[in-house]
Amino acid sequence: MTRGEKVIAFIERFCPVPEGKLVGKPMRLDDFQKRFILEVYDNPAGTTEGILSIARKNGKSGLIAGIMLAHIAGPEARLNSQIVSGARSRDQAALVFGLASKMVNLSPDLCRLVRIVPSGKRLIGLAKNVEYRALAADGQTAHGLSPVVAIFDEMGQVRGPQDDFVEAIETAQGAYDDALKLIISTQAPTDGDMLSIRIDDAVRSRDPKIVCHVYAGEPDCDVLDPVAHAAANPALGTFRSAVELQQAAEKAARMPSFENSFRNLYLNQRVNRFSPFISPGVWADGTDEVDEQAFLTGPVYGGLDLAETTDLCAFVLIARGADGRWNVKAWFWKPERTLVDHAKRDRVPYDVWVKRGLIETTPGVAVDYEFVAVKIAQICAGLNIAKLGFDRYRFKTLEAQLQKLGVVLPFEPFGQGHVSMAPAMDVTEIAFLNKQMRHGAHPVMTMCAANAVVEKNAAGDRKLNKAKSTGRIDGMVALVMAMGMVALDEPAKQPSVYARRGVLRI
Repeated sequence: MTRGEKVIAFIERFCPVPEGKLVGKPMRLDDFQKRFILEVYDNPAGTTEGILSIARKNGKSGLIAGIMLAHIAGPEARLNSQIVSGARSRDQAALVFGLASKMVNLSPDLCRLVRIVPSGKRLIGLAKNVEYRALAADGQTAHGLSPVVAIFDEMGQVRGPQDDFVEAIETAQGAYDDALKLIISTQAPTDGDMLSIRIDDAVRSRDPKIVCHVYAGEPDCDVLDPVAHAAANPALGTFRSAVELQQAAEKAARMPSFENSFRNLYLNQRVNRFSPFISPGVWADGTDEVDEQAFLTGPVYGGLDLAETTDLCAFVLIARGADGRWNVKAWFWKPERTLVDHAKRDRVPYDVWVKRGLIETTPGVAVDYEFVAVKIAQICAGLNIAKLGFDRYRFKTLEAQLQKLGVVLPFEPFGQGHVSMAPAMDVTEIAFLNKQMRHGAHPVMTMCAANAVVEKNAAGDRKLNKAKSTGRIDGMVALVMAMGMVALDEPAKQPSVYARRGVLRI
């Protein structure tokens, strides 16, 4: 038998089902689980990293527990070695440990070979003195170890490209030439998250030492599509409940707020579970070509978000066309020296957008406000600018540059808290829902719209939250400020609805 076949045989013979309707019966691995194990352990090149990404409720934790026991008391046990499993929280770490402990307690053979230490979430393989520990990212136990095998549960929950907990475990494996990392997880929400970066690298590099199996629905599939359900849930028809999956799909079809969560957890797609301020479907209704004439004839409103000096700066103008729809034009600036690094960091093609003229670069490593001031003056020249909302953050520097140029524009401060942003959010959302916005599918604006996450306070007031967003949202912040300027300006120019109906006489 090969190494992989021995691991499969050990799990199916000695590891009972730990819970559920089949509790106590021998575990029967599904075909996709066997295929993953065989490719990891029988790899001629020698596997250093194995990635298995599947939707929820497809036996991830049970598979981790079985593989773990094969290294503790089975054919992969190594004398005086250490094994760890890493999870994002203590509860999640306890889940894997608990499943493995139940398997041991249900198996008379494993009971003689494995000692359970509940207080430290440890298992000891008595035959070869193998020690297993369940570690949590919110604990302080990842240092001082030297594991030959590290299994990461739900790495998809790591936000961003770097995580101290994961790095501490990986660097601890440096004592072994043949150390093994196994990652078994649902996909991360965005391309810029750690798991997504590793999956993309495995696909792109075709490194023979990395085994990568990803089961996911097609990106544009319907949530009710049974083909997509089967693609993301390889255990469907065996131990994955088809009834529960169908119920969740129907809920996602009738409740847009649940759709993103369903696509991420049930279809294993890279979709942010936080619903964006403007849903993709509503945003798609405004992809018509922008009416340039609207900016030459009517009053123009705008919003300016300077953001950080080392990152994206956004300026958005809006004007109402003859058909009553708002037209949106956006300009973006980014430091030239950080462009390539930030493209890799954010997993966004900033460099390509620069070549297409969608983003302008300023010299150096920080946004040059003199450059931005000149550009804003050029953009606004000849237009009937009514009001331009701005975030007070760093505006003094830009204002000084505009004064040097002798440019006077109707800038008005616009707070970024709930009080100021809530009314602007409302009018923006209403305009989008009524299909009154036309943005021309500007790629950078589309990125900002997809990343924009809403934060509510106790009173239900909303604002856009940059901290909770998974990427840049500066363009949407500027657009909301522009619509806020409209909400402040237009009511003053029009009689109230009561006056128009003759209820009030002025």
